[in-house]
Amino acid sequence: MSTGGPPAGARRPLLVLVGPPSSGKTTVGTALADRFGIAFRDTDADVEAGTGQRVADLFIDLGEAHFRALEEQAVAVALEEHDGILALGGGAVLSAVTRERLTGYTRAGGTVVWLDVDLASAAQRVGLGRTRPVLGLNPRAALRTLLAARAPLYAEVATVTVTTGGRAPGEVVDEVAAAIPVRATP
Repeated sequence: MSTGGPPAGARRPLLVLVGPPSSGKTTVGTALADRFGIAFRDTDADVEAGTGQRVADLFIDLGEAHFRALEEQAVAVALEEHDGILALGGGAVLSAVTRERLTGYTRAGGTVVWLDVDLASAAQRVGLGRTRPVLGLNPRAALRTLLAARAPLYAEVATVTVTTGGRAPGEVVDEVAAAIPVRATP
């Protein structure tokens, strides 16, 4: 039984991961990339590399609107260039332009996986620290609001939803890998 493999056709990237902060996008994406021997790319890391600043610092220094514009551009570039596993920042789906790009990607046969996480698991993973700029001064309340507000946006772009709360990373990776279209063999 196959657990995924090369994509059918030449579309890029192989798979896009979306979900809130602490849903496991980096952990799952890195493990999938390792499993398939392909590259992993994170649009938050792209923004940081392009600006020389951490995402949290961009929020503070230039504001969320400026960061979101940089993020929107990073997603556009990555969807065109990257052929491996792509993880989007948790708030990337806030952009209508990004959601339309993702919808176009899925219409062309691409797979977008929403890594869904419950509040208790997310709060435990985040540790309710201050390193996540969108969580502000009351991280648990902000996380609850964020999860509820973004869920319809993740659902809008996702072709597959995988629940990550209370599950071992390997189990999630196996489920996501099974969602990757496999090229038919003669």
